Amino acid sequence: MAGMRMAAPLMALRAGYSELAVGVLLSLYALMQVFLSLPAGRYADRHGLKRPFAISVGAACLGGALAFAWPVFPVLCVAALLTGGATGGAVIALQRHVGRAAHTPEEIKRAFSWLAIGPAFSNFVGPFAAGLVIDHAGFRAAFLMLALMPLATWYFVRQAHELAPVVQPHGAHRGKAWDLWRDPSFRRLILVNWFLSSAWDVHTFVVPVLGHERGLSASVIGTILGLFAFSAAAIRVFLPMLAARVHEWVLIVTAMAATTVIYAVYPFMHVALTMGLCSVLLGFALGMVQPMVMSMLHQITPEHRHGEAVGMRMLVINASSVAMPMLFGTAGAVVGISAVFWTVAATVGGGIRVAWRLKDIKAGRSSG
Repeated sequence: MAGMRMAAPLMALRAGYSELAVGVLLSLYALMQVFLSLPAGRYADRHGLKRPFAISVGAACLGGALAFAWPVFPVLCVAALLTGGATGGAVIALQRHVGRAAHTPEEIKRAFSWLAIGPAFSNFVGPFAAGLVIDHAGFRAAFLMLALMPLATWYFVRQAHELAPVVQPHGAHRGKAWDLWRDPSFRRLILVNWFLSSAWDVHTFVVPVLGHERGLSASVIGTILGLFAFSAAAIRVFLPMLAARVHEWVLIVTAMAATTVIYAVYPFMHVALTMGLCSVLLGFALGMVQPMVMSMLHQITPEHRHGEAVGMRMLVINASSVAMPMLFGTAGAVVGISAVFWTVAATVGGGIRVAWRLKDIKAGRSSG
């Protein structure tokens, strides 16, 4: 999906489509996840890891194949829906599986820290490989390569050990997924996750636009995005050791403060080297967040509702991912890309106070 999110908008820009059209295209990667997140979470609660993952692999391969066969804007939009929905379903099933495989708060932090290396590595490989293939063989060859990548994930996941189904505690009422919002800790955690995931999404959107404006090649743009993902992966290699010594909320507050500063200075970077430096620093900051959020989410949510909780988190951040590219695409066309950076800096900075209150969350699994 990361490769598609770089290649498809770049193709649209070169075909003469506007920044707003590119924003709509990027939004479609998250639109399907908005509608599928809660059903996918409940499906994972019932069927575990492998069945949801197999369906997701099939949908992702189909999306890449359609873009390869008919590389035109409407088909790229369909491919975005398929690829985005597939990735969301796979992530929900995998995160639920890993959260259940760990048993203590320390194990949960370590497990999600290690798990987060995979997507971060993929976010480097996808844009970087797609940019190289585009420059040397064209967009269709890149889409073909991206269509085959999901098969590699299925090769590894099919060998995983499926965990036993969760038995709902006697007398526990599942209720509706929206009942999770009654917990103030859950609300704060999701809100903070929204601030930082929006910062991640906006970076994915503005770098191709900014690079296109400044005449950078596809491989350079892909490298800048790849450096962001590489640094996010690099910090996650050290995160298990760091998380064993530092509370989750401390790392989240630190990430928000760093993100605010980086977004404030990013517009003043006018060459690929300095843009790449900002991308690396931003990757370090945002790379810490998801494992800590997932660790806290599994500690405050009943085990038999982990799939729902992960699905709710995905719904919220992907609803934002639908709206943000269109909103900032419009803003970029009207007031310029620099204003988009500064708006994100102000938004994330304003959310630091909410992140600070996460220290009130107590470690330990919820049972009700």
